[in-house]
Amino acid sequence: MNWITIGIGMFALGFGIYSTFVRFTNPQKFGKLEAMKRKFGATAGTVIHTVAYSLIPIVAGIVFMVQGIRGVSLF
Repeated sequence: MNWITIGIGMFALGFGIYSTFVRFTNPQKFGKLEAMKRKFGATAGTVIHTVAYSLIPIVAGIVFMVQGIRGVSLF
């Protein structure tokens, strides 16, 4: 087991879950979301922001934690 990789994975997973939670409860907190909506349009801006700040961190967190349990190091 590589505890550093697992810790980074837990942090990424937590960030993705937090970002998803805030998106549904208080989306005004995301200044970057509003900027992306203005630049790309409401639908595309929301999709880009969701992928970048929710989906990628959640998937990366899961992958890092599994790899850390297997003993793989990020460094």
